[in-house]
Amino acid sequence: MPSLQTLEISADLIDRARAGDRYAHESIYRLLSKPVYTLIRRLVVRPAVAQDLLQDVFVEVLRSVSCYSGAGSFIGWVRSIAVSKSLMYLRSPWHRSLIWLGTDGIVSLHQEAAEAAAESMDADLERALEALPAVSRAIVWLHDVEGFTHTEIARLFRRTPSFSKSQLARAHLQLRERLEPPEGGLACMPISKNC
Repeated sequence: MPSLQTLEISADLIDRARAGDRYAHESIYRLLSKPVYTLIRRLVVRPAVAQDLLQDVFVEVLRSVSCYSGAGSFIGWVRSIAVSKSLMYLRSPWHRSLIWLGTDGIVSLHQEAAEAAAESMDADLERALEALPAVSRAIVWLHDVEGFTHTEIARLFRRTPSFSKSQLARAHLQLRERLEPPEGGLACMPISKNC
């Protein structure tokens, strides 16, 4: 499945959508729904919430497409709407009420759903990402995969760039701890007594 970064939508299709053409709206949805869902799903663990957010994103995109000025990439505009909707959910009191402080740190009520979801990434990496707190996971995805800068991430979270940098550093450390084998783990697997 192509990522949002590699997709292109013709100016003609965008112009037709801006004019209210239903078929152009449908074409945009068909082209972008899977990559947008993938982006949202990487930021929000629960599949049902990701589906709801996907619908919210496309309602806003299709309602606002006539206001799209053409300045900048259309895909970038859609991506910014998807990221904003996802981050609004993560900041919402509803989402925060689903998290509690456990004995080993922040634990999600929907941990089983997070562990069960392994779509297109390597299963170990997927599990490691889903084990991260929601904000850390979002920052890793936005920075490392979507290519956002620390300044852009800070603006989205209404924080400072140093917040983004420190969250990313902590998240990378947690990912390394989960994904790297322990020291001496597989370095020497004895085949004979002379190892």
